[in-house]
Amino acid sequence: MRFVLVHGSWHDERCWKAVRTFLECEGHEVHTLTLPGNGERAKPSVTMAETARAVAELIHARELRDVVLVGHSFGGAVVQLAALKLAERLKRLVFYNAYVIENGRSVFSYVPASVAGAFQSLASPDGTLTLPFAFFRDHLMNDADLETARAAYALTSPEPLARSAESLDLTGFAELPVPRSYLYAFGDNVFPAAEFTWHPGMSQRLGAFRLVTIPGGHELMFSDPEALGRGLVVAGRD
Repeated sequence: MRFVLVHGSWHDERCWKAVRTFLECEGHEVHTLTLPGNGERAKPSVTMAETARAVAELIHARELRDVVLVGHSFGGAVVQLAALKLAERLKRLVFYNAYVIENGRSVFSYVPASVAGAFQSLASPDGTLTLPFAFFRDHLMNDADLETARAAYALTSPEPLARSAESLDLTGFAELPVPRSYLYAFGDNVFPAAEFTWHPGMSQRLGAFRLVTIPGGHELMFSDPEALGRGLVVAGRD
């Protein structure tokens, strides 16, 4: 299979290193990128259009076809927007514990109020948010040991907030003739379960889709990259 992996908030393409190694050892082709606004491409004012365009440009520049396009977390919204420009080049869309946005809504419109207030209070004057380690460790890396959590946290960077508040024009996404899969790690603890679920809360907006469930949390690319890699293969295959 030919994968293009799109990271989520606070990350850059380095988060996929171990997953990429596993998939390539299994004979698959893997492409990654750091989204504009993240990591070394930091830009607090980055827009969702710029972010999605970077994915489309990578796929066009490398002349990729039959792509299994994977979005993690915030990357789900990016994948949705990019798919509108790439449908003829895509074999399948895969959402790993990822946002699936309704037309006209923003990523932030789905964040539970109990968490959104805390995020807003932690925002920097430049419009970015640095995730506190305590939250990262207990909510995103709850399935990892402390050493792994610290190593993963060292790879994070401030997340630009403005683009996640944008209302997205996803007209036509529901009608795209691209198969979809939702890869659900059921140990995810990012948000309170009473207020938010990845599945079925997010996944149900895909219409017809393949559901693949695996144990583990929100950051399996660090806590168990082989399990995530195997899950991606099942989610992406014919």
